[in-house]
Amino acid sequence: MNKVVLKKRIGNRILNGHPWIFSNEINLMEDTMQGGEVAEVYTDDGKFVGRGYVNPRSTITVRLLTRKKDELVNEDFFYRRLKEAWIYRQKLGYTENCRLIFGEADDLPQLIIDKFNDYFVIQTLALGIDVWKPAIVKALEKIFSPKGIYERNDVPVRELEGLAQQKGFLSAPFDTKVEIMENGLRFMVDMEKGQKTGYFLDQQDNRRAIQHIVKGADVLGAFCYTGTFEIHAAHYGAKSVLGLDISKSAVDQASENAALNGLQDICRFQEINAFDALKQWTKEEKKWDVVMLDPPSFAKTRENIQKAISGYKEINLRGMKLVKPGGFLVTSSCTNLVQPDLFLEIIDMAAKDARRRLRQVEFRTQSADHPIIRGMENTNYLKFLIVQVL
Repeated sequence: MNKVVLKKRIGNRILNGHPWIFSNEINLMEDTMQGGEVAEVYTDDGKFVGRGYVNPRSTITVRLLTRKKDELVNEDFFYRRLKEAWIYRQKLGYTENCRLIFGEADDLPQLIIDKFNDYFVIQTLALGIDVWKPAIVKALEKIFSPKGIYERNDVPVRELEGLAQQKGFLSAPFDTKVEIMENGLRFMVDMEKGQKTGYFLDQQDNRRAIQHIVKGADVLGAFCYTGTFEIHAAHYGAKSVLGLDISKSAVDQASENAALNGLQDICRFQEINAFDALKQWTKEEKKWDVVMLDPPSFAKTRENIQKAISGYKEINLRGMKLVKPGGFLVTSSCTNLVQPDLFLEIIDMAAKDARRRLRQVEFRTQSADHPIIRGMENTNYLKFLIVQVL
């Protein structure tokens, strides 16, 4: 077995359970070790830490898969992990549509699996997990007998691991547009062409949280993507709903989703740059009862964190100005580098500049099928806030 020995002085992060081992934390590693191979990790005094996959060309050189001395990494290992993850989701009530595997939070670093009815979308975002893709597919087939499995590895992060971007079938071909039910509503998921895995399951619980504040309201939704929040608003009794997105395909899909639910007369979607629209309509002093903001991530690296802070402050400031006094702002951030306390600080700064007072209604995170591991910041990424704007 390949062996990695850590430096004498390492932080408690690794010993306390974090699965990432950086290159500057390693004292000894065999030169012959190839990327994707599994290695045993030891402290400098010979204590077993765990087993994980290695990529010498990555800053995160080792990602731990197990800390059990007697647990080998093989096909059966991945079957057990997927089975355990499925049992966990079932206990929480996530059975029809859910994130089955959420990377490090399910002890399978850099593996994402989303379940849409009887179809699955896989992302293997690091070399060490990509090597085991056939075993992962085999485990899915054994546990679920799925109607189809699709690979969405068309993401730039794979290139950092020396992997090509690619997507395609990992099962017999099938129609990659499937219909799912969420909170009693129908939505189309485009596994081939949609963003990420085709649908944002992490907000499925949060979409129910708007049901009381939208009744009888005129609602504006910016960065609406395929209209899930907007269609929920219409379903929960909104008088009118306008959704904005820069993507024509997203707007087309949103309109289709509205029609699927018989809400096309309430929901209207517009292909437009939401940043520009918010800015212009603030100048025009337009007002809505409820404004919903669900932007994409503003920062992938710490170097861009200040840009993210400025971006979130700007859109939330404009969102507040577009809310009628006593109305509501629904706002989200999926940038994991912007942790909850910082996000709330940004909202407070925006409120101060907008000269509006805020009354917090709800502050939530992602749905529980995307588990948060305490002390592992990258698993605690989604912030969802509802405030009354006074």
